[in-house]
Amino acid sequence: MEMTNRNIHGDLKVDCVNCDGLNNQKSNDLAEVSVSLTGKRTALMEGHNLYRLRDRKLLVEEKRRLCALSLGAAMLGILLMIIQAEICRYDPDSPYIALLIINSSISLSTGCLLALIIAFHYKDIRLFVIDHNQVDWRIAMTSHRILVISLEMLVCVIHPVGSYREIGHNVTFSSPAKLRVSNEPGGVMMYIDLLLSVLMFLRLYLVHRAILLHSKVLLSASYRSIGSLNNINFTFRFVLKVLLNEYPARTLLVFILFFWLTASWMLTLCERGTEEATGHMNTALWLIAITFLTVGYGDVAPKSSCGKAVCLFTGVMGVACTAMLVAVVNKTLALNKGEKHVHFFMLDIQISKRIRHAAANVLRECWLLHRANLAKGNRGEHRRHQRGLLEAIRVFRNLRLKQRKLRDYVSEMVDLPKMQMIMCDLSANWNNSYRELEQRILSMEQKLDELSRCFQQTSELLFHVLRHRNPDIR
Repeated sequence: MEMTNRNIHGDLKVDCVNCDGLNNQKSNDLAEVSVSLTGKRTALMEGHNLYRLRDRKLLVEEKRRLCALSLGAAMLGILLMIIQAEICRYDPDSPYIALLIINSSISLSTGCLLALIIAFHYKDIRLFVIDHNQVDWRIAMTSHRILVISLEMLVCVIHPVGSYREIGHNVTFSSPAKLRVSNEPGGVMMYIDLLLSVLMFLRLYLVHRAILLHSKVLLSASYRSIGSLNNINFTFRFVLKVLLNEYPARTLLVFILFFWLTASWMLTLCERGTEEATGHMNTALWLIAITFLTVGYGDVAPKSSCGKAVCLFTGVMGVACTAMLVAVVNKTLALNKGEKHVHFFMLDIQISKRIRHAAANVLRECWLLHRANLAKGNRGEHRRHQRGLLEAIRVFRNLRLKQRKLRDYVSEMVDLPKMQMIMCDLSANWNNSYRELEQRILSMEQKLDELSRCFQQTSELLFHVLRHRNPDIR
């Protein structure tokens, strides 16, 4: 009986141990499964992020390509409109089929431009969804975005729908025909076509988008990384500042020439319905130039409302460009920091020399006045030396005041980055001195420990020697 009980207890213990082993094995298997699932989930997340980066890069490239194509379509429509207007002006007997083909090409380029604008904003919405890790694209359709898309579509859909056919027939290249704009339906349609042709230049807003997307600011990864760390928004304003900072003269020259030619042609288009000389290109170039420069001789003036609006806008742009030109010239002629330091240093040296000479003149006049007092001679000579002394003192004081003002101005020119570097160097030197002091203190502590140990050994050695000589010492 005892043997059977022992065997039963042993079997029970073995079973319990086996159960514990199975439980531990199951728990280890579950832990391995959870770890593997976590690793797989992390790997999936990393793969998803890599896919997002790839999709974002592709979308940015597609946006850049669509922006270039839309700008090309807009410029093509404007060029076709100019060709149509000039043909109707100088060749009124041109076949109707040619004008119809040009007008159809303008409409076709407008349709392509609208499709490209829609595709561009579609890519922009997809990019917004990827950047914000959103699922529903309707989240990106805010009221501001809808308003911007609507305004762009409205601007890009503007183009002339008719032709400029009501033109006089006796016309040569030197004597272009005048539009007979009247209250008749044909004259009203021609005026509407002229207005739509002028408004087609609003498509040039795509230039700033193309400059932004094709600038080195967005193409450079270092620019984007540093800008994101400093919370800089890469807008057209920032890109324009960069261009004006790097290429100020070139940027202003290109803009002024382009604006001059465009505004001049728009003025000729607006003034074709009048009998004035402003309908000619040479007179329009002269009028736009003097209006842009805010001179205004008054020899020619626009007659139509459209021409007056063009001249008013030209004057406003002239004032803005003049302000930018003054800023660029001021920056070009201004001294940099090194030149300012050298210039003010040399001025300080020169003023110091003049102060020494003025002090010497004061001492000389004092000595001459003292000698005149001792001689007790002519009173006129005494007064002359007194006046010389007062003049020398006045010059000395003025030079000291000028030197003080110069040094105050130089002290105001505080170079903050340089001061920051100096403070960093001082703090680094203090830290190094503190570390050296700590190391010296630690070495002194170690030496003190060694000295105490030596003293203890010496005392023990003396005690043993004395005890060996005199065993009675305890």
